[in-house]
Amino acid sequence: MDSPTPHSNHLISRRDALIASAATAAAVSSHVPATAAPAAAPTAATAVPRARLSLTVNGKAHSLELDTRTTLLDVLREHLHLTGTKKGCDHGQCGACTVIADGRRINACLTLAVMHDGGQVTTIEGLGTPQNMHPLQAAFVKHDGYQCGYCTPGQICSAVAVLDEVKRGVPSHVSADLNARPILSAEELRERMSGNICRCGAYSNIVDAITEVAGSRA
Repeated sequence: MDSPTPHSNHLISRRDALIASAATAAAVSSHVPATAAPAAAPTAATAVPRARLSLTVNGKAHSLELDTRTTLLDVLREHLHLTGTKKGCDHGQCGACTVIADGRRINACLTLAVMHDGGQVTTIEGLGTPQNMHPLQAAFVKHDGYQCGYCTPGQICSAVAVLDEVKRGVPSHVSADLNARPILSAEELRERMSGNICRCGAYSNIVDAITEVAGSRA
């Protein structure tokens, strides 16, 4: 019998090695008990952060427990069902959500309710009723200071605060003398009301309404 050539020895030993390796792997796997893949760890439910707070809205006290991320606008509309305050841009750009909080006008969509714990808020519903309207509400009706009416609650709340600012001597960016009592000119009104947008374009009528009420209080 002929002796195997070096080339054939190389092929046989390589083949034998592969066979032996496969057999070893099979033998090992046959002796290892099959186990199920470990189940993914359950994700713990994240608790919603909540807080208790009290608010006096339009003279009525409310005790609330809320998600701490709830805006004042959503509290008014969704929890207290005071839907006169409108949600417009929800970015503080249109003024439709303007309310008076502790004597200052603010955009209710940009402030969290928990920031006003213990505070007092006045919305359009708290200014007057159809039977007993606030002077500015009556003036808006008289001068047709609205068309669709969507921005009107915010416009009126803002106007009420504007007249109070002027009365207290709070200057604006266009006030010539920061130490003198502001004069409620058309320029002052446009500046002070610039945060309230009327997409219907009733600005001149709004100015007329505010000017009339301001004149009656002068």
